[in-house]
Amino acid sequence: MTSGGARVGGRQVVLSNEVAIAAWNGVLFDRFVRFRHIVTAGLSAHGLRGLRLHPPRRGDRALDLGCGFGDTTRQLAGLVGPAGEAVGVDAAERFIDAARREAAEEGIANARFLVADVQACELDAGFDYAFSRFGTMFFANPVIALRNVRRALVPGGRLCMVVWRRKLDNEWLHRAERVVEQHLTRPATTAEPTCGPGPFSMADADTTTEILVRAGFEDISLHRCDLEITIGADLDEAVDFAMALGPAGELIRLSAIQAEARRSSIVASVHKALAELEGPDGTGVRAPASSWVVGARSPGES
Repeated sequence: MTSGGARVGGRQVVLSNEVAIAAWNGVLFDRFVRFRHIVTAGLSAHGLRGLRLHPPRRGDRALDLGCGFGDTTRQLAGLVGPAGEAVGVDAAERFIDAARREAAEEGIANARFLVADVQACELDAGFDYAFSRFGTMFFANPVIALRNVRRALVPGGRLCMVVWRRKLDNEWLHRAERVVEQHLTRPATTAEPTCGPGPFSMADADTTTEILVRAGFEDISLHRCDLEITIGADLDEAVDFAMALGPAGELIRLSAIQAEARRSSIVASVHKALAELEGPDGTGVRAPASSWVVGARSPGES
């Protein structure tokens, strides 16, 4: 275990991640369940692009970082085949409980799941491949976390992570945030847990490259991926989604009393802003989304 940690719910966590884990294991889990049909469908297209650019090999031991509901872990299990193994890791126990249940229901024998904070623990060694679909942006110290990942890889082991690019290229999240910021001021202190550094912490290519270099990776590459995301079957659902998750949703949640007092005005403003993204009848509300597909390699020969 790394130093500077504490035990939370029977597992080791870094103190600076404790608040974020509480958020992901609590209110954020509940909201992800509610909007799973939007989130999973939207994120999966970007994740699949990463798996096409940097696929695991048959027979690999694959590590899935921040696996959430485990849909990516199940994909990895299929790609590595019966001779391989996919291990999903997430710091939030409720996500892991759901992932285990769904893998068992599907009869997937070569997938397993662990509750662990990658920044705080030393992972089992001997993995050939590590993957993350939007799971590495929330570490309080990504260098330490990714150094632990690199140590878990065999020499020459490969990493593929998908992370969001800059806010300006992600209208599906940023448009609602700009509107909500006109109504609310982020509180200096709050009793509510936050999600950590946030979805855009790896948006800058140079910053992400430097993080990986400091974590000990080589052969680093970044490929831009632009794919629209559906944020609602209709405008009302898109507004509910934008006000529940993402930067706008977090600002509303953290501003609790202030947000509730201004809720009707916020709803009207977000509704107006997202109306511009509404497609023809029945096609839903779609918005631009842009990610980096990041590839890297652990030093040595595989």
